[in-house]
Amino acid sequence: MSFKLFTDYLLLEKNYSKLTVNAYQNDLEDFSDFIKSEYETHSINQVNYPQIRNWIVSLVENGLTNRSINRKVSALNTYYKFLLKTGDIDLNPLSKHKALKTSKKIQIPFSEAEIKSVLDDLNFADDFESIRNKFVIELFYSTGIRRIELVELKLSNLDLHNNTLKVLGKRNKERIVPLLKSVVQTAAKYLNLRNTLESISDMENLFLTKKGVKIYETLVYRIINEYFSLASSKVKKSPHILRHSFATHLLNQGADLNAVKELLGHSSLAATQVYTHNSIAELKKVHINAHPRSKK
Repeated sequence: MSFKLFTDYLLLEKNYSKLTVNAYQNDLEDFSDFIKSEYETHSINQVNYPQIRNWIVSLVENGLTNRSINRKVSALNTYYKFLLKTGDIDLNPLSKHKALKTSKKIQIPFSEAEIKSVLDDLNFADDFESIRNKFVIELFYSTGIRRIELVELKLSNLDLHNNTLKVLGKRNKERIVPLLKSVVQTAAKYLNLRNTLESISDMENLFLTKKGVKIYETLVYRIINEYFSLASSKVKKSPHILRHSFATHLLNQGADLNAVKELLGHSSLAATQVYTHNSIAELKKVHINAHPRSKK
C-alpha cells in the first residue's frame, strides 16, 4: 500500500528530515509485509492490537533490540495518529501500548586531555585532507554539531567575518553558533586548500572529498574514529561522542544548561539533561574542595 500522504505530511507539515521519513516508511512497509504474510491482510489500517503484538514478538525472536523495536512501533503509532487526524480510522490500536523497557545507554565522553592530545599533540599535515579533517574535529568539539548537520553545511553557512556558523538542525530549525578563533583560523586554511582542488562538482557544500564531491556520513565517522583511536582507548569513538564531550565539558566548566541547550539545537531541556550525569563527578569534586565542612 502507498504511504505517500503520510510521508508528505511528515516532510511538509512536521518538517521531519528525509532520513527520518525514509526510516518511518521502511518500518511501515515491514509491518505491512508481516500482516500480509501472517493474516493475508493488505491494509494496515484495519489491524488490531493482538496482531501488532504478534509482530513485536516476531521482532524480538529475530533478535532486534528493545530500542529498535520501540522505534518501529513509534513509527506505526505516528501513522495511526495521522489516520485519526484524517478520519480514516476511529481508534488507534496502539493507544494503550507500553514501550518495551530499555537499558539506559551511558555515553562516555572523551576527556579534555584526549581532545587536547588529538588537536594539539598530533601533527596535521598541510594538505587538503589533513586540514579538512582537523576542521571537522574542531567543529564537532567547539560547536556540538550533529554529524548530519556537518555533512549538510553549505559554504554560505560559514561567516568568518562574524565568527559564526548557521546550522540547519532537526525539523529545519536554524541556529547560529559562535566559532572560536582557532576554528576560524583552521576554516580559513581549509577554504584556501579547497580552492586548489582540480574540480568541484558540489560547489555549494562546505565539506568536500579530495575529488570535489560532498562529504558523506561514513567518511565523517571514519575521520573521528581514526584520529581518536590514536589518543583514546574508549570503545566508542564517534562524532556523537564528540558532541557529547562538547556538552559535558561546557557543563563541567559551569555553563548554563539553557545556553548548552541552544547550542546543541535541542527543543527541550529534557534532551540536554542527559549530559548532566557526567558533570556530577565534577560537581562532587567542587563540593568536597569548597564546602566548609568537607574536612570534618
